[in-house]
Amino acid sequence: MRLERLNYNKLKVFLTYDDLKERGLTKEDLWTDTFKVKQLFREMIEQASQELNFEPTNSLSVEVFSLQAQGMVVFVTKQYEEETSYGELDEDEFEDFIEMQVMLDESEDMFFEFDSFEDVIQLTKRMSNFYDTDSVLYSFEKRFYVLLDYHMLSPAEVGNMIAVLAEYGNPSTITKHRVNEYGKMLVEKRALEYINSVFS
Repeated sequence: MRLERLNYNKLKVFLTYDDLKERGLTKEDLWTDTFKVKQLFREMIEQASQELNFEPTNSLSVEVFSLQAQGMVVFVTKQYEEETSYGELDEDEFEDFIEMQVMLDESEDMFFEFDSFEDVIQLTKRMSNFYDTDSVLYSFEKRFYVLLDYHMLSPAEVGNMIAVLAEYGNPSTITKHRVNEYGKMLVEKRALEYINSVFS
């Protein structure tokens, strides 16, 4: 489980399917209001409080985006200014504390975004096992995007690829269609191999 504080009010959490499996959850469980799901979100808030000093307010909005190939992206947003210590809440209070806004936004693409081109360069050095995989590099609004075709890979290979990608970037919540239309295609074929050959 990887957490990133976007600003004062908003937190982003990236969950792989292995993260869910370790907690006895499936993707389908996140679309239901179950005890295990509440426990997962409580764990997120606890970790965010300890690692990022993200203290919840009276109400939290939780948006869950399912990215079929990668896992889940969860956005947690503070709704009010008055901060509350999550540790003082019992289970019933915690259920009222979170306003769930589960959004089924599934994508079959493995599409990651990166803050800088240097992140992409460093990524390619770790992806030599996947140079034969079709990949495309885009730029859009001062960020970089890599689209990968994972359909010929085994589940284990997909898991390894995602693990490396998540070290340098994040699953994109912007669709490839928007980036393709409004952004710029920098490398059309085998982008990972090409970038590494140029910048190694």
